[in-house]
Amino acid sequence: MDEFSLIQQFFSAAAINNGVVLGIGDDTAIIKAVEGEELLFTCDTLISGVHFPVDTDPYAIAYKALAVNLSDIAAMGGQARWFTLALSLPEADPDWLEGFSNGLFALANQFAVSLVGGDTTRGALSITISVIGTIAEGQAIRRSGAKPGDDIIVTGMPGIAALALAELQGSIKQAEADSVSSRSKLDFPQPRLLEGQFLRSYASSMIDISDGLAADLGHILQASGCGAILDTDLLLESHYTDMQLPADRIIDSILYGGDDYELLFTVPGALTPMLMKSWDLTFPALTKIGEITAGEDLKILDSSGNVIDIALHGYNHFHDRKKQ
Repeated sequence: MDEFSLIQQFFSAAAINNGVVLGIGDDTAIIKAVEGEELLFTCDTLISGVHFPVDTDPYAIAYKALAVNLSDIAAMGGQARWFTLALSLPEADPDWLEGFSNGLFALANQFAVSLVGGDTTRGALSITISVIGTIAEGQAIRRSGAKPGDDIIVTGMPGIAALALAELQGSIKQAEADSVSSRSKLDFPQPRLLEGQFLRSYASSMIDISDGLAADLGHILQASGCGAILDTDLLLESHYTDMQLPADRIIDSILYGGDDYELLFTVPGALTPMLMKSWDLTFPALTKIGEITAGEDLKILDSSGNVIDIALHGYNHFHDRKKQ
């Protein structure tokens, strides 16, 4: 199978409108600009054995590759519109490609995002996806807007995907139900696009959790010039009580694990009750886990109210060796 027949068979689905004038098949796509909107652009590369286990189902590989990019758009409160795919393959295996394209378009169609171009080449398995989104002028939620007195809130259950990775690496053993749900979280992260758009009316700053809650909160604090007090026990008490693992192991996963792509954001304290009351019940639960403070320090409290030692670094491709 050559490059052009590969694209024609597996990646030539008709573009969802989204202002697409010309999609796949020419030198570039043509997109109709909309007055009053700004473009959001993001790009991520996933490498076999680094971002997903080498034996991962191709459906899950494609799903995750697109999901992590959509999550970046979600973290700005934007609407995802278009994406490109650069795919490097050791061989053009039709069965593998069918599963991959099915996973890719399952998520793309869920959020009405159009594939408008890309590239294929022979080589080690890697997937690079670029997503372009839109947002009304001046409405993007940046990392730099947190202020002292803001509440720190997170969606869902961060740390669960990291537990799946730890189990794959043999360092922990989970109960069967927890093992299944955490592996699903690792392979099929849910981009919080609708939640991010909802939060445009409330959030002062926001980020998606890709490298661990502590590191990603650190990015907000650095960009905003603030500090924070964080109480992870508030998360444990809300969501993790049925898990058959030591509390300190779960907290470690929450703080440093990453790969969940939940939204971590700040809200002016006066708006928090209104947010909690109006939060859509179909969205994942919200948990207030701390408060933004003056200064630059991040303090994390244990169950006794004592400050625990932390590291603000998350996963670093050029220093760490967290293979999957």
